[in-house]
Amino acid sequence: MRRIARRLVEEGFTVDNSDYPSRTDRIEPLARGVIERALERMGSDVGPVHFVTHSMGGMLVRAYLQQNRIDCLGRVVMLAPPNQGTEVVDYYNLRAPFLGRMLQSVLGPASGQMRTDSNALPARLGPANFEVGIIAGTVNRNPVFGPVISRMPSDGVVPVERTKLAGMSDFLALPYTHTFIMDKTVVQDQVVHFLQHGRFRREAAAALAATP
Repeated sequence: MRRIARRLVEEGFTVDNSDYPSRTDRIEPLARGVIERALERMGSDVGPVHFVTHSMGGMLVRAYLQQNRIDCLGRVVMLAPPNQGTEVVDYYNLRAPFLGRMLQSVLGPASGQMRTDSNALPARLGPANFEVGIIAGTVNRNPVFGPVISRMPSDGVVPVERTKLAGMSDFLALPYTHTFIMDKTVVQDQVVHFLQHGRFRREAAAALAATP
Protein backbone atom coordinates (compact mmCIF):
# COMPACT_ATOMS: atom_id res chain seq x y z
CA MET A 1 0.00 0.00 0.00
CA ARG A 2 3.03 2.34 -0.10
CA ARG A 3 2.22 3.82 -3.50
CA ILE A 4 -1.37 4.66 -2.70
CA ALA A 5 -0.26 6.02 0.69
CA ARG A 6 2.13 8.40 -1.09
CA ARG A 7 -0.66 9.49 -3.44
CA LEU A 8 -2.96 10.27 -0.52
CA VAL A 9 -0.22 12.30 1.17
CA GLU A 10 0.21 14.26 -2.07
CA GLU A 11 -3.53 14.98 -1.97
CA GLY A 12 -3.22 16.48 1.52
CA PHE A 13 -4.24 13.53 3.70
CA THR A 14 -2.31 12.48 6.79
CA VAL A 15 -1.70 8.76 6.35
CA ASP A 16 -1.04 5.88 8.74
CA ASN A 17 -0.11 2.90 6.58
CA SER A 18 -0.88 0.03 8.96
CA ASP A 19 0.39 -3.48 8.47
CA TYR A 20 -1.04 -6.41 10.41
CA PRO A 21 -0.01 -10.04 11.09
CA SER A 22 -2.76 -11.74 9.07
CA ARG A 23 -0.91 -15.06 9.19
CA THR A 24 -0.96 -15.30 12.99
CA ASP A 25 -4.48 -14.46 14.16
CA ARG A 26 -8.17 -14.23 13.33
CA ILE A 27 -10.00 -11.16 12.03
CA GLU A 28 -11.63 -10.01 15.28
CA PRO A 29 -8.49 -9.63 17.44
CA LEU A 30 -6.57 -8.26 14.47
CA ALA A 31 -9.22 -5.57 14.00
CA ARG A 32 -9.11 -4.46 17.62
CA GLY A 33 -5.36 -4.28 17.82
CA VAL A 34 -4.55 -2.79 14.45
CA ILE A 35 -7.26 -0.15 14.25
CA GLU A 36 -7.03 0.98 17.86
CA ARG A 37 -3.26 1.44 17.57
CA ALA A 38 -3.70 3.38 14.33
CA LEU A 39 -6.30 5.65 15.92
CA GLU A 40 -3.96 6.28 18.85
CA ARG A 41 -1.16 7.24 16.49
CA MET A 42 -3.46 9.63 14.63
CA GLY A 43 -4.34 11.45 17.86
CA SER A 44 -7.58 13.01 19.03
CA ASP A 45 -7.39 16.35 17.21
CA VAL A 46 -7.61 15.06 13.62
CA GLY A 47 -10.47 15.71 11.24
CA PRO A 48 -12.51 12.90 9.67
CA VAL A 49 -10.75 9.54 9.80
CA HIS A 50 -11.06 7.68 6.50
CA PHE A 51 -10.06 4.09 5.76
CA VAL A 52 -8.61 2.75 2.51
CA THR A 53 -8.27 -1.02 2.60
CA HIS A 54 -7.13 -3.85 0.39
CA SER A 55 -8.61 -7.34 0.45
CA MET A 56 -8.91 -8.64 4.02
CA GLY A 57 -8.24 -5.18 5.42
CA GLY A 58 -11.85 -4.37 4.61
CA MET A 59 -12.93 -7.18 6.91
CA LEU A 60 -10.93 -5.66 9.75
CA VAL A 61 -12.76 -2.37 9.32
CA ARG A 62 -16.16 -4.08 9.19
CA ALA A 63 -15.39 -6.19 12.26
CA TYR A 64 -14.19 -3.17 14.22
CA LEU A 65 -17.11 -0.92 13.31
CA GLN A 66 -19.59 -3.64 14.19
CA GLN A 67 -18.43 -3.44 17.80
CA ASN A 68 -17.05 0.08 18.11
CA ARG A 69 -17.96 3.65 17.28
CA ILE A 70 -15.54 6.18 15.78
CA ASP A 71 -16.98 9.64 16.35
CA CYS A 72 -14.84 11.24 13.65
CA LEU A 73 -15.39 8.45 11.10
CA GLY A 74 -15.22 9.69 7.53
CA ARG A 75 -15.46 7.49 4.45
CA VAL A 76 -14.20 4.01 3.62
CA VAL A 77 -12.88 2.70 0.31
CA MET A 78 -12.40 -1.06 0.01
CA LEU A 79 -10.28 -2.49 -2.81
CA ALA A 80 -11.03 -6.12 -3.76
CA PRO A 81 -12.65 -7.02 -0.42
CA PRO A 82 -14.11 -10.50 0.22
CA ASN A 83 -17.26 -8.96 1.68
CA GLN A 84 -19.20 -12.15 1.02
CA GLY A 85 -16.23 -14.47 1.34
CA THR A 86 -14.81 -16.28 -1.66
CA GLU A 87 -15.38 -19.66 -3.29
CA VAL A 88 -11.63 -20.16 -3.21
CA VAL A 89 -11.79 -20.73 0.56
CA ASP A 90 -14.89 -22.94 0.18
CA TYR A 91 -13.11 -25.10 -2.37
CA TYR A 92 -9.95 -25.67 -0.40
CA ASN A 93 -11.80 -26.19 2.90
CA LEU A 94 -14.46 -28.57 1.61
CA ARG A 95 -13.21 -30.21 -1.57
CA ALA A 96 -9.49 -30.26 -0.95
CA PRO A 97 -9.13 -30.16 2.85
CA PHE A 98 -5.50 -31.26 2.84
CA LEU A 99 -4.57 -28.37 0.55
CA GLY A 100 -6.83 -26.13 2.64
CA ARG A 101 -4.87 -26.94 5.79
CA MET A 102 -1.62 -26.32 3.97
CA LEU A 103 -2.83 -22.95 2.72
CA GLN A 104 -4.03 -21.89 6.17
CA SER A 105 -0.65 -22.83 7.60
CA VAL A 106 0.85 -20.36 5.11
CA LEU A 107 -1.87 -17.70 4.91
CA GLY A 108 -3.01 -17.91 8.52
CA PRO A 109 -6.31 -18.45 10.36
CA ALA A 110 -7.92 -15.24 9.09
CA SER A 111 -7.98 -16.59 5.54
CA GLY A 112 -10.03 -19.59 6.66
CA GLN A 113 -12.75 -17.23 7.92
CA MET A 114 -13.49 -16.04 4.38
CA ARG A 115 -16.07 -18.73 3.55
CA THR A 116 -19.27 -17.85 1.70
CA ASP A 117 -21.82 -19.60 3.93
CA SER A 118 -24.25 -17.77 6.22
CA ASN A 119 -22.36 -18.81 9.37
CA ALA A 120 -19.03 -17.44 8.21
CA LEU A 121 -17.62 -14.15 9.44
CA PRO A 122 -18.35 -12.03 6.32
CA ALA A 123 -22.08 -12.81 6.53
CA ARG A 124 -22.22 -12.31 10.30
CA LEU A 125 -20.73 -8.83 10.05
CA GLY A 126 -23.94 -7.59 8.40
CA PRO A 127 -24.54 -4.60 6.09
CA ALA A 128 -22.55 -1.39 6.08
CA ASN A 129 -23.66 1.25 8.55
CA PHE A 130 -21.01 3.66 7.27
CA GLU A 131 -20.22 5.40 3.98
CA VAL A 132 -18.28 2.96 1.82
CA GLY A 133 -17.23 2.71 -1.81
CA ILE A 134 -16.00 -0.60 -3.22
CA ILE A 135 -13.71 -1.25 -6.20
CA ALA A 136 -13.53 -4.79 -7.55
CA GLY A 137 -11.04 -6.19 -10.03
CA THR A 138 -12.08 -8.19 -13.09
CA VAL A 139 -8.79 -9.68 -14.37
CA ASN A 140 -8.09 -13.27 -13.29
CA ARG A 141 -4.42 -14.19 -13.75
CA ASN A 142 -3.88 -16.10 -10.53
CA PRO A 143 -2.37 -19.51 -11.36
CA VAL A 144 -3.28 -21.06 -7.98
CA PHE A 145 -6.69 -19.64 -7.04
CA GLY A 146 -7.85 -18.44 -10.44
CA PRO A 147 -8.94 -21.83 -11.86
CA VAL A 148 -11.28 -22.37 -8.90
CA ILE A 149 -13.34 -19.31 -9.85
CA SER A 150 -12.68 -19.27 -13.59
CA ARG A 151 -16.38 -19.49 -14.47
CA MET A 152 -17.26 -16.17 -12.83
CA PRO A 153 -15.88 -12.64 -13.23
CA SER A 154 -13.17 -12.18 -10.62
CA ASP A 155 -9.78 -10.68 -9.85
CA GLY A 156 -8.25 -14.13 -9.43
CA VAL A 157 -9.01 -14.32 -5.70
CA VAL A 158 -12.44 -12.79 -5.06
CA PRO A 159 -15.41 -12.98 -7.46
CA VAL A 160 -16.76 -9.56 -8.39
CA GLU A 161 -20.18 -10.28 -6.87
CA ARG A 162 -18.56 -11.34 -3.59
CA THR A 163 -16.96 -7.93 -3.15
CA LYS A 164 -20.33 -6.21 -2.89
CA LEU A 165 -21.83 -5.21 0.45
CA ALA A 166 -25.39 -4.34 1.38
CA GLY A 167 -25.58 -0.65 2.23
CA MET A 168 -22.57 0.34 0.12
CA SER A 169 -22.60 3.89 -1.21
CA ASP A 170 -20.96 3.22 -4.59
CA PHE A 171 -19.34 0.40 -6.56
CA LEU A 172 -16.93 0.05 -9.48
CA ALA A 173 -15.49 -2.94 -11.32
CA LEU A 174 -12.18 -2.18 -13.05
CA PRO A 175 -9.89 -4.37 -15.22
CA TYR A 176 -7.15 -5.16 -12.71
CA THR A 177 -5.93 -8.13 -10.67
CA HIS A 178 -6.37 -8.67 -6.94
CA THR A 179 -2.75 -8.30 -5.89
CA PHE A 180 -1.84 -5.07 -7.66
CA ILE A 181 -5.13 -3.19 -7.94
CA MET A 182 -4.04 -0.53 -5.44
CA ASP A 183 -1.01 0.42 -7.57
CA LYS A 184 -3.05 1.53 -10.58
CA THR A 185 -3.32 5.27 -11.15
CA VAL A 186 -6.97 5.00 -12.20
CA VAL A 187 -7.80 3.23 -8.95
CA GLN A 188 -5.92 5.80 -6.90
CA ASP A 189 -7.80 8.59 -8.70
CA GLN A 190 -11.09 6.93 -7.81
CA VAL A 191 -10.09 6.45 -4.17
CA VAL A 192 -9.23 10.14 -3.81
CA HIS A 193 -12.47 11.18 -5.52
CA PHE A 194 -14.59 9.02 -3.24
CA LEU A 195 -12.88 10.27 -0.09
CA GLN A 196 -13.45 13.84 -1.24
CA HIS A 197 -16.97 13.53 -2.68
CA GLY A 198 -18.56 10.30 -1.45
CA ARG A 199 -18.88 8.84 -4.93
CA PHE A 200 -16.71 7.51 -7.74
CA ARG A 201 -16.15 9.27 -11.07
CA ARG A 202 -18.51 7.39 -13.33
CA GLU A 203 -17.33 9.09 -16.53
CA ALA A 204 -13.71 8.07 -15.88
CA ALA A 205 -14.73 4.47 -15.24
CA ALA A 206 -16.86 4.41 -18.39
CA ALA A 207 -13.95 5.73 -20.48
CA LEU A 208 -11.66 3.03 -19.10
CA ALA A 209 -14.21 0.31 -19.85
CA ALA A 210 -14.53 1.58 -23.41
CA THR A 211 -10.77 1.46 -24.05
CA PRO A 212 -9.82 -1.54 -26.24
